[in-house]
This record gives sequence, C-alpha cells and structure tokens, in this order.
Amino acid sequence: MKVLGIDPGYERVGISVLGKEDNQKEILFYSTCFKTPKELDFTERLELISKKIEEVIKKFKPEALSIENLFFNKNQKTVMRVSEVRGAIISIALSKKLKVREFTPLQIKIAVTGYGRSDKKQVISMVKNLMEIKKNIKTDDEYDAIAVGLTFLASEKMLGHID
Repeated sequence: MKVLGIDPGYERVGISVLGKEDNQKEILFYSTCFKTPKELDFTERLELISKKIEEVIKKFKPEALSIENLFFNKNQKTVMRVSEVRGAIISIALSKKLKVREFTPLQIKIAVTGYGRSDKKQVISMVKNLMEIKKNIKTDDEYDAIAVGLTFLASEKMLGHID
C-alpha cells in the first residue's frame, strides 16, 4: 500500500509518499518540503499547492492520504489559512478516490516515538530509525510528512489491513 503523507501549511507543505508490502520495512518513495513564495497572494499559493499535490498523486499513485490535523494556534489567520489548505488537499484526494485519514500531532508522536510529548528531535530520530532515508532532509516539515505517513501505515497494520 502507498500512502501520501502531508504536513499541511501554506508557506511550507511537507509531502511524502511511503509504501509497505507484506512484512517488509516501510519504503520512502518520495519526500519534499514544497515552498510557496511569500509575495504571492494566498489564492495563488493555494493553487500552487493543489497542483503539486495533483502531480504527486499522478506520479506515485497512492491509495491513501494521511494528513495532520490542526492543533490549537494563537494566530487565527494562520489556522484559517492552513485549514483552507487542508480542505483543498482532502478534496483533491477524495476526487482521486484515495482513502483519507487524519491524525493529531499527539497520535503521530505516539505512533512514531511511543510518547505523546516527544519533541521534534525525538520524532526525527525515530523516523530515521524506522526507515531508510537515502537523501539529506533539511526541514522539519518533510520529516513530519514522513511521520504522518508512518502513522497511517502503523494504524492500518493495527487494524489488520496490512501485514
């Protein structure tokens, strides 16, 4: 099974495509931190993000979308914009017949590290331990997208959908 993992944002979007078959270790097919130019209007940024997500789905053909849920943020404008990005990504995934699963930051941390109060360094360290990453990743957003994808695969395994 291939899953598209997303850490949503509108300046930076973490994107990953992971897979797992039978009792094999998880495979990272693709990951990036997609950045949109600050000088663009939000609607233009949303369009760029949408096009990127459609490209990734077309190229890698995932069967599911795993996306991080929003956590409370003091900046309401940021929360609203990220919510709009999430809505666009979920809509695209559903239009492509992908299974959609949403996970909270707490669920992701527990699935990846076993501890819900893990910090970014602990999550990154465990992602590196859980799967082979053959590239140099420079942003937390990219690691977060991989962690979101791993959370989906772990939850599917617990539900008996993946061996």
